[in-house]
Amino acid sequence: MSGTRKIAAILAADIVGYSRLAGADEDRTLSRLRGLRSDLVDPAIDAHHGRLIKRTGDGSLIEFRSVVDAVRCAIEVQNGMADRNSGLPPERRIEFRVGVHLGDVVEESDGDLMGDGVNIAARLEGVCEPGGIVLSEDAHRQVRDRLKESFADLGEKQLKNIARPVRVYALTPPAIGTVQVPGVASPLAKRAGGAALRAGLAAALALALVGAGWFGWRTWSMPWGPTVSIGSVDDKLATARAYRSSCCRSRTSVTTRTRSISPTGSPTI
Repeated sequence: MSGTRKIAAILAADIVGYSRLAGADEDRTLSRLRGLRSDLVDPAIDAHHGRLIKRTGDGSLIEFRSVVDAVRCAIEVQNGMADRNSGLPPERRIEFRVGVHLGDVVEESDGDLMGDGVNIAARLEGVCEPGGIVLSEDAHRQVRDRLKESFADLGEKQLKNIARPVRVYALTPPAIGTVQVPGVASPLAKRAGGAALRAGLAAALALALVGAGWFGWRTWSMPWGPTVSIGSVDDKLATARAYRSSCCRSRTSVTTRTRSISPTGSPTI
């Protein structure tokens, strides 16, 4: 009996460096993986209306009713993994790669899925960064106007054993705490870099002002008068007071001349 064809959103995921993790401590790795599946992965699949098709050791293949549900599930899982990996050394972290594709698949009588739609999803996961999520162009078209998250266009990729190149899109930070998209700087990193630059400029300015006060200004230009040569901050202040006093005497003299009285008793200008 032939299978039934349909369009489905397929999510493929696997663990980065699983063989290395298992080789270092197989019992602990398997125990952690079981805990992640029961506490994080399976509840997220159920919450977003997914159906687990199969597990292949460290990998999973999941069907969703919509690409939106698939991507939301992937974001929830990857954010949960970022929290669980926080503080762990890199060699002990369990990190997933996730690929999502919308395509034509064949559903067998036992519920298994086969066809190019499944193969493309699995190959997409292979070009994903650790902790990241990538989508095919067909999947991205379904979510680009329905999710607030942004996506980076990574261009066309030649996927293994797939006849035609597939255009790939990656979910960009800060939707996922650990995603690093090649050639795309994180907004958080940009803000941190800008803050560091501003702090550095402020520190340099403060040092310059302190240095100027310590060694003394050699010249001081007053906006309302000539440039006065001085040797220290105290000299500068004394010069400023003297200049202000002279200005006050000049104004008093002008006022006196202006208000002088003529012999006839009337004011003269």
